[in-house]
Amino acid sequence: MIIVLNGYPGVGKLTIGRALAGLLGGKLLDIHTVYNVAFALTEFKTPEFREAVERVEEIAHDLVLKLPAGTPVVFTTVLAGDSDWGTAEWKRLEDLGGERPPFCVIHVSCDLEENIRRIEDPGRDGMRKPRDPDMARRNQEQAKPLAGSGARHLLKLDTTGLSAELSAQRIADWIKKIQGPDAGAPPEPTN
Repeated sequence: MIIVLNGYPGVGKLTIGRALAGLLGGKLLDIHTVYNVAFALTEFKTPEFREAVERVEEIAHDLVLKLPAGTPVVFTTVLAGDSDWGTAEWKRLEDLGGERPPFCVIHVSCDLEENIRRIEDPGRDGMRKPRDPDMARRNQEQAKPLAGSGARHLLKLDTTGLSAELSAQRIADWIKKIQGPDAGAPPEPTN
């Protein structure tokens, strides 16, 4: 199973992703883990930056495909609008989801006041996360559509006033409904 938490910076994707991976006994691959290699060694938005991201993603996706079949993998990302780069990024995630179904998309959001509070948190510096409150304002004003709106399994989750743990639990409950009543049950014995 591939689970993608897609949302603008400062909505809680990574914190929720950690909690969700723990609840599901899965793995977490957040956008910062992938992008930090490129941020550290190239200039943002250059061809070298994009190439570095794509190469790190390729390695990560190959490793995901080697995981045991029942291991859920939680991704975090921010893909919105309709740029060629974003479209290609999303296609790679969809392709991976096709190889490890179901492909579950969660659009994570929160209100502006909460978004600004979270984005200004000094703890974001350690992951090279943006801390500009004007970014939160711009993102909410422009409201470019998040990638994945057409996904078969789509949950829209407003995290305003929710803890990461409660948000993760709501996602886990939704995933159980997708999987059906026998999900997680031991296999029937065979003779």
